[in-house]
Amino acid sequence: MSELSLVKGSCLCGAVKIATASINHHVAACHCSICRKWGGGALLGVECDNGVSFEGTENIGVYQSSEWAERGFCNKCGTHLFYRLKENHHYYIPVGIFDSKLDLVFDLQVFIEEKPAYYSFANETKNMTGEELFAMLTPPSSQE
Repeated sequence: MSELSLVKGSCLCGAVKIATASINHHVAACHCSICRKWGGGALLGVECDNGVSFEGTENIGVYQSSEWAERGFCNKCGTHLFYRLKENHHYYIPVGIFDSKLDLVFDLQVFIEEKPAYYSFANETKNMTGEELFAMLTPPSSQE
């Protein structure tokens, strides 16, 4: 997708609109207990950098779900809008929020060790534990 193509979406009631040109076309499922508690199942999301814009920001509630991240939701209808890393402001947007049909590939599952046995996805994906994910996201410490 070119940088000039905007992907748009909205919450269920339309009070919050979202737009981004920086969508990653790889869908990931997060099975961590926080995501499952937040949405009742795995979070299926796409990564966007900090180039996400919102209309209706007065309708966005933000919950600090951990030391490193926060979650946004529409305070009118409750739609989950984003998971945002505090350090670099990268967004992970629930894939179902976007209006247009996108050419996406589901190819990653994280916190696989927390996935309950009562569901599984048929897609063949890369599977990572939470420890592996954090190791990948954490810059190596400098050796002194």
